[in-house]
Amino acid sequence: MEREMVFHAFPPVWDPNSRVLILGTMPSPRSRENGFYYTHPQNRFWPVLSSVLGEPLPQNNEERRALALRRGVALWDVLASCEIRGADDGSISRPQPNDIAGLLARTGIRAVFTTGTKAAALYRRHCLPHTGREAVPLPSTSPANCRWYTRQRLEEVYAGALLPFLQKPPGTP
Repeated sequence: MEREMVFHAFPPVWDPNSRVLILGTMPSPRSRENGFYYTHPQNRFWPVLSSVLGEPLPQNNEERRALALRRGVALWDVLASCEIRGADDGSISRPQPNDIAGLLARTGIRAVFTTGTKAAALYRRHCLPHTGREAVPLPSTSPANCRWYTRQRLEEVYAGALLPFLQKPPGTP
C-alpha cells in the first residue's frame, strides 16, 4: 500500500466549557469515512471514555459529540494533513499541524493529552513550540495496541489522567 496525502476533514469538537483536549494523530480511514473521531469499531476510545466518565456508550456521532461536550472534553488531532499509509502512524511523512495554539487561546482548556506515542512526538515537535503547553501522553486506544493495554488498564490510565481536570471544584457551576 502506498502512502497517500490525507487532509483532516472535520472540525475539532469543543465549546466554552471544554476543560481537556485529547489529540490523536490523524483520523483513520474509517473515522474519515464516518466523519468523526475514533469510529473504527475495534477502537476502544469511546468504550474507555464512557466508562471512565460513568456514561452510557454513545451509539452514533451525535451522541459521541454530546458526551464529549457535556463532560468538558475537546477532541482534535495533531495533524491537519500528512502522507500516510492507511492508518499506520509509523508511515507518516510531510506532517502539517493543526492550529492547536489558536484553539487553546480561545478556550478554557486546562490540560492537553495525546493518544499514542506518535501523536505525542508530533505534538512535541510541531505544536509545543507554539502552545507552550506540555501534553500528557496517553496510551493509544487503537486495536493495534491491544496486546500492550487491556481495556481495564486503559480505563485506569485515562481515569487517573483525565478525571482530576474534569472534576469541578466545589462551588463552581
